[in-house]
Amino acid sequence: MTQPVAKDAADRLGTFQLAGEADGPALVFSQPLSFWGGIDAETGEIIDHSHPGLGQNVAGRILVMPSGRGSSSSSSVLAEAIRRGTAPVGILLERPDPILAVGAIVAEFLYGKSMPLVVCDSGGIVSGDRLAIRTGTDGQAVIRAKTES
Repeated sequence: MTQPVAKDAADRLGTFQLAGEADGPALVFSQPLSFWGGIDAETGEIIDHSHPGLGQNVAGRILVMPSGRGSSSSSSVLAEAIRRGTAPVGILLERPDPILAVGAIVAEFLYGKSMPLVVCDSGGIVSGDRLAIRTGTDGQAVIRAKTES
């Protein structure tokens, strides 16, 4: 069972589309990414030749982007990547995305594997930042930039 955390002044708050916890380095894109034709579910590699993240890997990262980018089949690719362990450990979006939410919910229901999906302001987050997604005392998502100690 996860323990709620109190918000710190440096934390940012968000709204869960699917609650959960995650820790990992941020992978930030200013452009949306489609999982259908954009991510290889077997490896987690970005394979969309029109995306600036081509060749990068989302596995084990907290993916940060404005939103997902269509096709409704993206939900099945995300669910499969979660099952295989090649998905991001969490996703931060600036706008809600029902397609990605369906993929994360299906993976949790079918495979018992969860990946938090959060809507929040992502300004100031850069690739490589260490992030933690937690549940606040009020049930909101708390996104914390972790400092090395």
